[in-house]
Amino acid sequence: MKIASISVYQVNLPLEHPYWLSGGRLKFEVLDATFVKLETDAGITGWGEGTPWGHTYVPAHGPGIRAGIETMAPFVLGLDPRRVLEVERAMDLALPGHLYAKSPIDMACWDIAGQAAGLPIADLMGGGSRTPKPIASSVGAKTLEETRAVIERYRARGYIAHSVKIGGDVTRDIARIRDVESLRNPEDIVLYDVNRGWTRSQALQVMQATQDLHVTFEQPCETLDDIAALSGKHAAPVSVDEALVTLQDAARIARDGLAEVFGIKLNRVGGLTKAARMRDIALAHGIDMFIMATGGSVLADTEALHLAATVPDANIRAVWACQDMITVDVAAGRGPRNMNGHLHLPEAPGLGVHPDEAALGAPVMVYK
Repeated sequence: MKIASISVYQVNLPLEHPYWLSGGRLKFEVLDATFVKLETDAGITGWGEGTPWGHTYVPAHGPGIRAGIETMAPFVLGLDPRRVLEVERAMDLALPGHLYAKSPIDMACWDIAGQAAGLPIADLMGGGSRTPKPIASSVGAKTLEETRAVIERYRARGYIAHSVKIGGDVTRDIARIRDVESLRNPEDIVLYDVNRGWTRSQALQVMQATQDLHVTFEQPCETLDDIAALSGKHAAPVSVDEALVTLQDAARIARDGLAEVFGIKLNRVGGLTKAARMRDIALAHGIDMFIMATGGSVLADTEALHLAATVPDANIRAVWACQDMITVDVAAGRGPRNMNGHLHLPEAPGLGVHPDEAALGAPVMVYK
């Protein structure tokens, strides 16, 4: 089996509500999504998606994915997509770095491999837990009142996991944390996500002031060096998200005890193949995981769900469903959808969901 053609599509995915990160310094309203269709000479078609969270969140953007695919396409065409490690090496040789551009091709290869084997991707990877995974909301509101309203909106949909965005103002952050904790239900899974929005001094002020609440903070500062400098000066569990990009990052975090949780976002780390290695490092060191897409449609959510299903239930905290935040549905209701705040693994072989091509429009580029 060989990859015979690569078709690339671009779709704008408007958010249902304007979204802020880092105390309002970053605002997002539309996501630039890239969908990739790999067609093989055996008649099996695989789909991938790469949707960065805007252009200003991390070093990734929609046009960069499409430019990266243009560079890598000649090196990927003709390869057997079931041999995901060979495809991975070809992409890494053709374009060092730029992991986010490689993720949709990796995803499409796993989709084809699963279809060829007659197995869902999670089963093909050796996992396949059917335990429904809680969906984490993403609460990007600015005021206490807005934060309460967004959490209640998600609770009405059955959500028990919430990622509450903070950062940028110590007094406001302490007040928000205490307010959310005052409304917390016993079954809630709450993560306070700073998105790199604190200096070291600000991080220590908030983490020490809320020590009695025993809450978990995600990516309190910009770098792993910053997080390392805070180690031992506070008692709060830490999740590393934006600073977890490469396998070397994962190894350092585990070796140096910098975090108790990995936030693995598949598009950022380069796709399922690379993310699975991070999963194994986490499991070997007793580190829990949130596994999510960076953003996008039900296709990206489903990819993350497959990896989450390869993690023992005790070690996975939540996944995400960005599909609940956007107003365009490219798969016409197909694939895993929110069921009482949880996602259920699809039983179809491969990814388990493909887009409606009519919703994608004409491809912006085809490589053969």
